[in-house]
Amino acid sequence: MKDLILAIDQGTSSSRAMVFDANGAVMASSQQEFPQIYPENGWVEHDPEAIWASVISVCSDATSALAHRIAAAGVTNQRETTVVWERESGKPIYNAIVWQDRRTADRTDAMKAEGLEPEVNKRTGLLLDPYFSASKIAWILDHVPGARAKAEAGSLAFGTIESFLIFRLTGGKRHVSDATNAARTSLYNIMTGMWDDDLLSMFNVPRAILPDVLDNIANFGSITSDLLGTSIPILGAAGDQQAASIGQACMKPGMVKSTYGTGCFLLVNTGEKALLSKNKLLTTIAYALNGKCYYALEGSLFIAGAAIQWLRDEMGLIKQASDAEAIARSVPADHGVYMVPAFAGLGAPHWDPGARGAILGLTRASGAKELIRATLEAPAYQTTDLLKALEDDGVSLSELRIDGGMAANSWFAQFLADISGVKVTVPKMRESTAMGAAILAGIGAGLIDGIDNIDQFWQAEHSYGPSLNADARANLLAGWAEAVERVKSTG
Repeated sequence: MKDLILAIDQGTSSSRAMVFDANGAVMASSQQEFPQIYPENGWVEHDPEAIWASVISVCSDATSALAHRIAAAGVTNQRETTVVWERESGKPIYNAIVWQDRRTADRTDAMKAEGLEPEVNKRTGLLLDPYFSASKIAWILDHVPGARAKAEAGSLAFGTIESFLIFRLTGGKRHVSDATNAARTSLYNIMTGMWDDDLLSMFNVPRAILPDVLDNIANFGSITSDLLGTSIPILGAAGDQQAASIGQACMKPGMVKSTYGTGCFLLVNTGEKALLSKNKLLTTIAYALNGKCYYALEGSLFIAGAAIQWLRDEMGLIKQASDAEAIARSVPADHGVYMVPAFAGLGAPHWDPGARGAILGLTRASGAKELIRATLEAPAYQTTDLLKALEDDGVSLSELRIDGGMAANSWFAQFLADISGVKVTVPKMRESTAMGAAILAGIGAGLIDGIDNIDQFWQAEHSYGPSLNADARANLLAGWAEAVERVKSTG
């Protein structure tokens, strides 16, 4: 009996495969990290072959005893990361350029100077920034010898990571994407639900390399039997943050989730209305079903858990990420140190690609413990900035549902509630991204009864209420605001 669902969750620092039953219980799980590549200052790349190898490894591991029971697979992925490959061989022509990469800042700045940003924003809900895929595609085509001519001739294919994986998983039979990933390229008109010729012209990207765009529940093709021992239909796909929103059951307008992984991404469901922000939040597609788009406002922060990895890997201040919680508890709240993790520029609501990280407020008494606590505090301060922007856009909320690796840190969750003034809820299933992919595929396979009935998959584990007095909160936020201003390259 085929009663299980495979979720393939390809993230920025690791690949994960999880097998769920139709009630959302985890039957098997496997995770594997892969290398990050930093060729130059501000550049971030991944080897697509390393990603592919890690995905096959974790899928094989998770399904080794269960493959014969898997009814469908769902794919979710790090968004905006850009791959261009040969259609004939499936071989990438360059490393994947990661969403964090800033090499195209000059290009997007020039487009801003030409006055193009309002039109891009109106059609895509996005701003002109190196974060998104379009300028990355153009860079690859312009820097790999012969690539642009091959692209225009139709012999190359572009995709974000889910598109590349599906191409490989289906033996090269399907070059497809889904609406949530297409919406993050700066080439897809989220109002018309189509690739936009004017945007393609602005970014100098040939239409011939683009994938077909499907709803989030659709037939994306089948995993070939030689990979996992049996053929498995791929019936759901979504970008990681939209998948996490579905996994958190944020299906009603006004519901908000924030995911703390490598970066931090806050999404608020706005239903059938595509709201344009006055405060540089992004308008994006939350999900597309039956040819109809539902929308969200998003705040994107480039560095969250990656800063904790930095403490571990580059600074050697902790042995493992979980060490940070106990250390943070040992430091008084008025320690005075602020760490602004602008390693890849500042995301929302500032959008300053030229900003760089800084540590401020140091005294002779400051040491490693204060830096560790400040680094853990930073995503909470940044989230509060996003919530302020949402409030100014007319969106109020009573609860923030959080997930991702940092959601396991109870000190962080409480500090987030204290500094934001909002109740913070952690779900029992913290791998909301994989859960969202499984829900989409499960609906496609008929194992789950529709998108409106997914509340059953969400259960709260713990809620944290604000406990900080107003004056203390205001003082901490004032110090944070000053620190952010100090690192900005513009304004």
